[in-house]
Amino acid sequence: MSKKNNRQGVVYSTNPDFEYQEDSPEIVETLAPAQQKLRVSRDAKARKGKVVTAITGFVGTDEDLQTLGKWLKTKCGVGGSAKDGEILVQGDFVDKVVQLLVAEGYQAKKIGG
Repeated sequence: MSKKNNRQGVVYSTNPDFEYQEDSPEIVETLAPAQQKLRVSRDAKARKGKVVTAITGFVGTDEDLQTLGKWLKTKCGVGGSAKDGEILVQGDFVDKVVQLLVAEGYQAKKIGG
């Protein structure tokens, strides 16, 4: 049996009328900037000593996360990435990122020293 069955938890049913019900994917809506509670921190772990500014706590679609990430990277003039609900901006820009986010109406908080 080389094909993997995607029906987790259901092995076999003796009920002839059984119909497997798949969970519909959750539709994530992007919260308004005033409702977002973003945490901004400086991180150098597992990055070979290179410092990045990490923005976490974003609730919304991946497309909106990418847009916010691109905007922040452009404002800081550096590279980075935006995936898995986290935005990484290369370099130590914690204070600048917090100021930019607050100016745009986000609830941003600096985490750590």
